[in-house]
Order: sequence, then C-alpha cells, then structure tokens
Amino acid sequence: MANGCISIERILDKLDGYLHKNDYISAERHLLYWLAEAQSGGDAKTELTMRNELMGLYRKLGKREQALDCAESAMEKIKTLGISRQVGAATTYLNCATVYKAFGMADRALPIFEDARAVYEAELEPDDTRLGGLYNNMALALVDVGRFEEAKALYEKAIAVMRAGENGELEVAITYLNLASAAEAELGLADSEKVVSEYLEKARIILEEHQRRDGYYAFVCEKCASVYGYYGYFLYENELTERARKIYEGN
Repeated sequence: MANGCISIERILDKLDGYLHKNDYISAERHLLYWLAEAQSGGDAKTELTMRNELMGLYRKLGKREQALDCAESAMEKIKTLGISRQVGAATTYLNCATVYKAFGMADRALPIFEDARAVYEAELEPDDTRLGGLYNNMALALVDVGRFEEAKALYEKAIAVMRAGENGELEVAITYLNLASAAEAELGLADSEKVVSEYLEKARIILEEHQRRDGYYAFVCEKCASVYGYYGYFLYENELTERARKIYEGN
C-alpha cells in the first residue's frame, strides 16, 4: 500500500504466484484479505477487482454459492456506483454471466451477457479481442438454451475479431471446436458427424501450422486435446497432450 492506496498490480502479481503453484487456499485467503481491506477503505475499484478474481477462482474450483455471491455483490456495487456504461463494468458483467453459465444457469446469464455486449460494442474498437471473448462465451450460453443460429452467428463474429489479435489463430481454433460442439448439440452426434469433422480439421490445421510454440500454445493444446478425445481422435489427443507436456517441461 502506497500513500494509503492499495496497489492492485502488486496484489495481482502475488495472486499469480499462488495460482502458478496451484495454491488455491492461499489465493483465496489473499483475495479475501484485500477485499476486506478495500471495503473498509471505501476503495470501490479494488473491491470490484477482488470480486472479479474471486469469481474466477470459485468458478475454477466449482464453488457455486461463493461464485454466485461474488457475482451478485459485484453487480450490485456497479449499480450503486452508477458506472454500468463503463468498459470495466461491462467486463465484470461478462465475468458474472460466465459464472452463471458455468453453473448451469444460461437463462440467467444471457441478459447479463447482453448488458456487457451493449457497452463493449459501443465503447470498444470493432477489432478489440475483448469482443471476441464476449461473443465466444455468450455463444456457449446460447447453445445451452437451444438458440443455435444466434450462437453460430456469434461464433463467426468471434472468429472475425480474433484473427487480428495476438495468438488470434489459436483462439480461432478453439472457436472451431466450439462450433463442432454446437453442431452436435443441434443435430445429434450421428447427423452432425460430417460438420463436426470439418470443424475439427480446421482447428487441427491451425494447431499444426502455428509457429509460436510457447506456454499459451501448450495451454491451447491441452484445452483442445480433450475435445479430440471426445470425438474419438485418440491419437491426436495424445499427441497434443504430449506436445503441451514437452513445452511445459522445456523440452
């Protein structure tokens, strides 16, 4: 703390240290401590940041009630402060909606995604990758409620945005796999086989041609591997898993 102000950057650096060690108990304790400090000091910005981080942590750990409580508190704080048209508030809305979707409440999530979308589309440049993230996450919720055409349209918008960003092609690969899952949800496993195969192949080409084999590439390989395994591409699942392992181990 400097001059009575909380350094959010230092808090998040410390948090990253805990998360890199998978020390989730210390990460939660750290965030709750600074949440209490922010509340006692009337520091609304830091309070919202801590609630955003806690939402993500609780979602990762499957702690439903804690995650939902953080989401409700964050949205109430935004309302109290009157900042709902700010980009930072929209990012909080996006995080809250993602929490609801993760815990099987897509119907509750969609209006919140819409709130975030209204601000992002008004305030961000059309090629801002934050829009791509919003479109992807909102499309997942639309698939959950059977609004498949709307979901596919958002996935296509996400692809258009993501291509221009750093690691954009890897994000496009993930979106292709999301489209494969959407096709299965809409058509059933048997009837969607051809479409699913096409999306899987598009993602595979990106993963094979991508030149930058760094930690983020390893993360994407891990994320994609399970999808290929689900669809029976076990050799490629193992290949991606092994590729990620070697990158993490520095081989």
